[in-house]
Amino acid sequence: MSEQSKIKIIATNRKAHFEYLILNKYEAGIVLKGTEVKSLRDSKVNIQDAYGRIKNDEVWLINSNINEYKFGNINNHDPLRDRKLLFNKREIRKIKQELQEKGLTLVPLKIYFSGSVVKVEMAIARGKKIYDKRDTIKKRDIERKLKRL
Repeated sequence: MSEQSKIKIIATNRKAHFEYLILNKYEAGIVLKGTEVKSLRDSKVNIQDAYGRIKNDEVWLINSNINEYKFGNINNHDPLRDRKLLFNKREIRKIKQELQEKGLTLVPLKIYFSGSVVKVEMAIARGKKIYDKRDTIKKRDIERKLKRL
């Protein structure tokens, strides 16, 4: 098995599939500091309330919480800092164009190690209405009942 094919999921945003209708998915690298990578190896991350934003033709992950590394020293990182996502220019243009439409947002779905590199799966998503959420709950309940039978 090659080094690139080894994928270890660190964190998933389970709330995203319930709160949003996922339209397009993108994979991006992320700019991290050393102590952030060590915290990620311990799975000390929360992306439930995180979202993506485009600033100066760069995509940033905002409001993601990577806890401080417990063995870190004075050079430990800020847990809530904005982190730059590494997309190529074509992808950034496409994302920017899609986000122009009203009601769409950029949300992280999961963070994972691909080999030794940290990747983030981002998605263009539209917020679900209350009746859509109820419909999702009904479908889930029906599937559970069918599995039991």
